[in-house]
Amino acid sequence: LCHSMPIKERTIICLVYFCDRRYQVEDESSHLDEMPLMMSEEGFENDESDYHTLPRARVSHRKRGLEWFICGGWKFLCASCCDWLINICRRKKELKARTVWLGCPEKCEEKYPRNAIKNQKYNFFTFIPGVLYEQFKFFLNLYFLVVSCSQFVPALKIGYLYTYWAPLGFVLAVTMVREAVDEFRRYQRDKEMNSQLYSKLTIRVADLTGHLIGMIFFLTNINMLFPQNQRIPSDMVFLRTSEKTGSCFIRTDQLDGETDWKLKVAVSCTQRLPALGDLFSISAYVYAQKPQLDIHSFEGTFTREDSDPTVHESLSIENTLWASTVVASGTVIGVVIYTGKETRSVMNTSNPKNKVGLLDLELNQLTKALFLALVALSIVMVTLQGFVGPWYRNLFRFLLLFSYIIPISLRVNLDMGKAAYGWMIMKDDNIPGTVVRTSTIPEELGRLVYLLTDKTGTLTQNEMIFKRLHLGTVSYGTDTMDEIQNHIVNSYSQMHSQSSGNSTSSTPSRKVQSSAPKVRKTVSSRIHEAVKAIALCHNVTPVYESHAGVTGETEYAEVDQNFSDENRTYQASSPDEVALVQWTESVGLTLVNRDLTSMQLKSPGGQILTYYILQVFPFTSESKRMGIIVRDESTGEITFYMKGADVAMSTIVQYNDWLEEECGNMAREGLRTLVVAKKSLTEEQYQDFENRYNQAKLSIHDRALKVAAVVESLEREMELLCLTGVEDQLQADVRPTLEMLRNAGIKIWMLTGDKLETATCIAKSSHLVSRTQDIHIFRPVISRGEAHLELNAFRRKHDCALVISGDSLEVCLKYYEHEFVELACQCPAVVCCRCSPTQKAHIVKLLQHHTGKRTCAIGDGGNDVSMIQAADCGIGIEGKEGKQASLAADFSITQFKHIGRLLMVHGRNSYKRSAALGQFVMHRGLIISTMQAVFSSVFYFASIPLYQGFLMVGYATIYTMFPVFSLVLDQDVKPEMALLYPELYKDLTKGRSLSFKTFLIWVLISIYQGGILMYGALLLFESEFVHVVAISFTALILTELLMVALTIRTWHWLMVVAEFFSLGCYVASLAFLNEYFGIGRVSFGAFLDVAFITTVTFLWKVSAITVVSCLPLYILKYLKRKFSPPSYSKLTS
Repeated sequence: LCHSMPIKERTIICLVYFCDRRYQVEDESSHLDEMPLMMSEEGFENDESDYHTLPRARVSHRKRGLEWFICGGWKFLCASCCDWLINICRRKKELKARTVWLGCPEKCEEKYPRNAIKNQKYNFFTFIPGVLYEQFKFFLNLYFLVVSCSQFVPALKIGYLYTYWAPLGFVLAVTMVREAVDEFRRYQRDKEMNSQLYSKLTIRVADLTGHLIGMIFFLTNINMLFPQNQRIPSDMVFLRTSEKTGSCFIRTDQLDGETDWKLKVAVSCTQRLPALGDLFSISAYVYAQKPQLDIHSFEGTFTREDSDPTVHESLSIENTLWASTVVASGTVIGVVIYTGKETRSVMNTSNPKNKVGLLDLELNQLTKALFLALVALSIVMVTLQGFVGPWYRNLFRFLLLFSYIIPISLRVNLDMGKAAYGWMIMKDDNIPGTVVRTSTIPEELGRLVYLLTDKTGTLTQNEMIFKRLHLGTVSYGTDTMDEIQNHIVNSYSQMHSQSSGNSTSSTPSRKVQSSAPKVRKTVSSRIHEAVKAIALCHNVTPVYESHAGVTGETEYAEVDQNFSDENRTYQASSPDEVALVQWTESVGLTLVNRDLTSMQLKSPGGQILTYYILQVFPFTSESKRMGIIVRDESTGEITFYMKGADVAMSTIVQYNDWLEEECGNMAREGLRTLVVAKKSLTEEQYQDFENRYNQAKLSIHDRALKVAAVVESLEREMELLCLTGVEDQLQADVRPTLEMLRNAGIKIWMLTGDKLETATCIAKSSHLVSRTQDIHIFRPVISRGEAHLELNAFRRKHDCALVISGDSLEVCLKYYEHEFVELACQCPAVVCCRCSPTQKAHIVKLLQHHTGKRTCAIGDGGNDVSMIQAADCGIGIEGKEGKQASLAADFSITQFKHIGRLLMVHGRNSYKRSAALGQFVMHRGLIISTMQAVFSSVFYFASIPLYQGFLMVGYATIYTMFPVFSLVLDQDVKPEMALLYPELYKDLTKGRSLSFKTFLIWVLISIYQGGILMYGALLLFESEFVHVVAISFTALILTELLMVALTIRTWHWLMVVAEFFSLGCYVASLAFLNEYFGIGRVSFGAFLDVAFITTVTFLWKVSAITVVSCLPLYILKYLKRKFSPPSYSKLTS
C-alpha cells in the first residue's frame, strides 16, 4: 500500500506511525520530584525526537498542492529522489545467517567479502574525480575555474590564457601530487598488513577456490611456525587447541580496549578428535547468525551429521575468535565464518572521511566575502560608467579585471605551507618517530578544545606492579617486601618440619583456625594466610612453553612435576591478578600448575602443595568480586576465598573498622585496591551449598538471580585477611602532559572499554582528575525516569568530574541527549567506561554537533579507530597494541607525552603561520585590485588591465611568493616558552588570529596602500606618465617586501635570502621584460628608458611612495605593541 502512495503521504504515514508507536512504548510515570530538564508533563511524555517529527507531520498535513511545494516541498522531493538514486547505486548486500561446512569452501551458498584491511580514500578510477571534487567544492577554486573558462570567450578575454590557466593548473598539480603521495603511503601500509601469511589447514594439493569462508586456519604464538602473539585475521569459530584443557587465552585489547585476557573454549566435539586430520574426515558444519556489531554476543550451533545420533552443540561468545584479537597461549585452530567488512572489528570501524580544517573553512567564508566585494565593486564601476554600450559585457569584464581580489595562489600557498609543517613535525628530534599521515590539517592541532583519549596503552603501559599489603595493624610497601619473604620462608619451614615428624598432623596455626577458640594471631601467621589466599584466589594459569611438535601442538614441561621457573608465564583475565600472583612468587609462594580441577603451589623449600578446585565464582561488574572454594589435599580442609572491591566487600567481612580509611589512603596514592577474605567450611556446609548451587544452575527462569542468591548465602561473616594495592604503570610524563593540556584550556575525556573501578583509579593516578576535585559516579540507569533523576542529582554538583558507564550513557543519550552533553561539557573531566568502539565515535560526533568545537581523539588500539576517524584530528600511538590505530590516524606518535609538544609548539605555530600567510596572500590580491580600480577610475572607468601577462603571473610567484611563503618559518615565541606557558594555546581557540576583524583590518590596509601607490605614481610622475606601469609596479613590489619584513616576528636566515632573491629577480626582469613595463614605447628607444629608471629622481620618488604607504602602518603597529601588547610579547620582553 505504501509503495503505491505518493512520497509525501508515505512520509506522513511513517511519521505518524513512529510517533504513535513511541507513545505505546513509553509508559513510565512522569511524577518525579524535580523537573528542571523538561518543565511540563507533556514534554516529559514525548521523546526528544518527537519534537522534530510531530511538527513536521502537522505541517505536511496542512500544506497541500502548490503551497506545500513552494514552502519547501520541492526540496523534500529533490532530496528524496537523490537519496533513492544513491541507494540504488550503493545498495548494500543484505546480511544473512550462514552455514559453513568445515574445510569445504565450495559449499558456500554466497560470495563473501575479501579479507583485507583498507584505509585508502580512493581507488584507481575514483582518484582524479575525487580529488577534483574535493578541490572544486571550495568556492575559491571553483571561482577561478569559471574565470579561466571565461577567457575562451573572445568578448570577455582581457589577457593571455596562461595568465589564468597556469596558476590554476599549478594549484591542481600540487594538490594531486600531495594526495597521490598520501594515498600511495596508505596503500603501502595496507599492503604490508594484508600481506601477512597464515597457515591454512587443508588436505588438498592446491586450493583453487579462492574462498576463505569454511577454511580451517592454524594460528599459534609459538616461534616454530609463526611470530609470537599472532593476530587473528578474520572471525572464526574455535575448533581445537593444543592446550590439554581444551581452552586458551586471547588478548582483545585491539577490539574492546581491555587488557584482560579472555578465556576461550574449543568446540568439544572437535577438541575430542584423536588427530588433527580428522577434521576433514567428519561431516560437520557451523551455523552462524548474520554479522552484527555486538562484540560481546554470538549465537550459533555446531552440527556433526556423520555420528549416530547427530551431534548438536550450541555455540556462544566463548567459542569465537574475533578478528584483531591475539592468541595468547598455545596453538589455535578455527574455521572462518566472517571475513572483511563483515567481521566484528570492521563493522565497529567507521569509514575514513576527508577531513577539512577549520582554518580552511574560515578562509572559504572570507573568499565568499571577497567575491561579494568583487561583485559590488564591478557594479559600482559600471554604474559610474553610466551603463554605456553593452553594459553587461563591461560588467563581466570588470569581474574578470578585479578577479585578483580573490587570490588563486592562496590555496597553493596554504598547501605548500601544510607540507612544510608536516616536514617540521617529522624532523623534530624532541618527538622522534612522529609521522604525519594526513598533511591537510596540521592547523587543527592548534585549535583543539576537547581531547578524547583511550586509557589502555595510551595513558598506561599495561604493566601492573604490586605496591602495598595492609593487614590492618601493619602495612608493607615495596621497601619492606623482604620481611614478608622471611615470614613466608619461616612459616613453611616450620610446616615442613612438622609434617616430616607426623604426616597426618597439621600445622599448629591451622588447628587453631579449625578447632581451637579464636586467639590473637601473630603477624607471621597473618602474613602466611594472606599470601596463601592471594596465591589461591584467582583465575591465573601458569604456562610453560617449549618446542612444538610437527602438528604445532605445544608441549608443556609438566611431566613429573618438573616446573621450570625460566619459561613460565602467567595468563589471566585480569592484569591485576597476574600482578598479585607474580608478587606471591617473589615472596616465595609460586603458582606452578593449574587445570580445571586443581592447582599446585611451590613453597620456598620446593615442596609442591596441591589444592583441589571445587567451585569458582568469576568476577562480574555487578558483583565486583570473585571467589573460589578449594580443598587442601594434605589436610582435607575446605576454604572459601574471596577478593573484590572495597564497596562490595565491606558488608561481607568482619572486623572492618580500618578498611574504609586505608582504602581511601591507597586510592589517594593512585593504587587499585582489593580486599581479600576467607571462610572455613565443614564438609556438611559445603555439600549443602553444592546441592543448592547445582539446583540453581539448572533453573530455566531467573537462573542468574537464583545462582547469585545461593552464593550470597555463603558470603557471610567472612574473615578479613588483608588489603592489597596494585599500581597500573602510567606512560612516561603522563601527569605533567595532562596538566599542560588542562592549563591550555583543553578539556580531556577518557573513553575506555575497561571497568569503572579501573578507569576511576587511572583518572586519579594520572591526575586527569585533580586531588581537589570531587568525582560524581553516575549510577547505573536503565529507564528514562532513572536517567532523569540521576541527571537532576548531577546538575546540583559543581566542578566535579563525571564517571559514567557505556550502558548508562546510552540511556541518557536516548532521552536527554542535549541536557546530558550540556552538563558533561561543564565538567573539568569526563570518564566513560565500558565504551564500545561505536560509542566512542558517537561521543566524538555529539561534541562536534552540540558544541561546534574542534575535537581530537588519541588511542593505540583497533577499538579506537572509529573514534580517531570521527574526530577533527586523530592521533594514533604506535605501541604494544599494534599499528591499526596508528595507520588510520592523521598523526602518529610513539608516546603520549609527545602530544604536548605536538599541540603547544607545532599546532600553535601551524595555525598562527597559516593565518598570517592566508591573510597576507589576500592582502596581496586586494592591493593590486585597488590599484586597478584607481587606474580605471582615472581613465573614465575603462575596463583595461593595468598590468598584463607575465607581470601578473610574476607578481604572485617569483616577485613576492618566496618572502610571503617564508612566513611559515615565523614564530612569536620560542618552543620552550610555548611549553612553559601553555596558557598561550588558549588564545588560539578564540580564533583571533584569523577573524572578520583581522580580515577587515587587512582590507583597510590594502585599500590605503593601493590608493597611495597608484595616486602617488600618477601625481609624482605626471611628466613621465608613459612610465606609470614601471613606477607603480616597482613601488608595489617594494611595499610587499617591506610589509613581509614588518610582519615577521622572529627572523630566519632563509627569510633574508627570500627577500633579497625576490628583489634581485624583479630588478633583473626590468631589463628583460621592458615591453610589459611600457619601456621602449617612446621614440628615444629602450636604452634611454633603462637609464631613466636608474636616475636619482626615479629612485627617490619610488622610495617616497613606498615609505608613505608603509611608515604609518609601522607607527600604528609600534603604538599598539607599546600600549596594548599581545600576550606572547609579555613573555619575550
